[in-house]
Amino acid sequence: MYISQLSLTSFRSYTQADVHLAPGINVLVGPNGVGKTNIVESIGYLATLASHRVSNDAPLLNFGAERALIRATVHRGSQQTQLEVEITSGKHNRARINRANPVRAREILGLVRTVLFAPEDLALIKGDPSNRRRFLDELLIALRPIEAGTKNDYERIVKQRNALLKSIRGKSKLNTSQENTLQAWDMQLAATGARLIRGRLNVLALLRPYMQAAYADLADGAKAANAVYRSSLEGEVDESSLPAQNLEELGQEEIQNLLLDAIEANRARELERGVSLFGPHRDDLILTLGKAPAKGYASHGETWSFALALRLAAYRVFGDDDPRTGSGPILILDDVFAELDATRRNRLAHIVAGAEQVLVTAAVMDDVPEALKGHFFQVSPGQVIDA
Repeated sequence: MYISQLSLTSFRSYTQADVHLAPGINVLVGPNGVGKTNIVESIGYLATLASHRVSNDAPLLNFGAERALIRATVHRGSQQTQLEVEITSGKHNRARINRANPVRAREILGLVRTVLFAPEDLALIKGDPSNRRRFLDELLIALRPIEAGTKNDYERIVKQRNALLKSIRGKSKLNTSQENTLQAWDMQLAATGARLIRGRLNVLALLRPYMQAAYADLADGAKAANAVYRSSLEGEVDESSLPAQNLEELGQEEIQNLLLDAIEANRARELERGVSLFGPHRDDLILTLGKAPAKGYASHGETWSFALALRLAAYRVFGDDDPRTGSGPILILDDVFAELDATRRNRLAHIVAGAEQVLVTAAVMDDVPEALKGHFFQVSPGQVIDA
């Protein structure tokens, strides 16, 4: 898979930018702050409908603009597709496929697949659980776009259920209407939450062996890397502890029943605190090196290797999911080489160099390994010049 034409209108620092990309390796070079990351961020947005840098869309619009447009020509095998996403301040985003009538933005999910490496990936190891949940969910949705609906439904259910719990917080006895309404939300949370958990577990089962192998390659196998899903069903998640229960062998219905049991057994606690205490919104992915949690124990180099291993594993999972020639994901390496020592630079470069399209950003060309010195673009404020 590759993008041949990218056009940005009022996106980030670009009033207008048109970039002709090539298959193979594309290197965007320029000082920090001139807009290199904005280019690759827009491609990542086409794949996930989210930025890897910010949690909402408002910063993606050029200052003062009411909307931004991302247009791209995407090649996947023998198929060519024209995509357009319109990001609008305060409104639902819209998309077009092959210049047809506008559709909901999520209709384009799955048409572009990217694996993006960035300094922000350190949060996968060092950050709070939301970073690891997002990693699993984005991969799940990229593989099975229908699960975007599951995730959206679940987030809506939790929001509504929390509003109800907050409104009846502290009450020792509920009236019939309140009890029935809460039980209805319980059923929806358990059913939708179980589907999301089962999807995450399926992704993790695909991801884990590739992650372990990639970490061994990057770090000389000094310690074994592992990842285990930690559910809120096990009680309050302690990020420094190792999980005691493995849900991976359970089916969706079994997980749903466990969620319902936990909710019913802890009704008083939820009413006291006014929040939903169980479900995938409170789960975590526990990453370990040897016998110790990676968070808090891994060195800087080990942390980088683990983060890279997770992204490389995602790349391999995409390859297994669609092994057709020309269907592999676009690889994006956003300012990562300046953070790596020479050994890790070269190992990563040789692993990814064979991808159908690789986009690299760097402040100076010296940061780019020889194996990745391809088609070259000079980036300056508001401009991307094919050099």
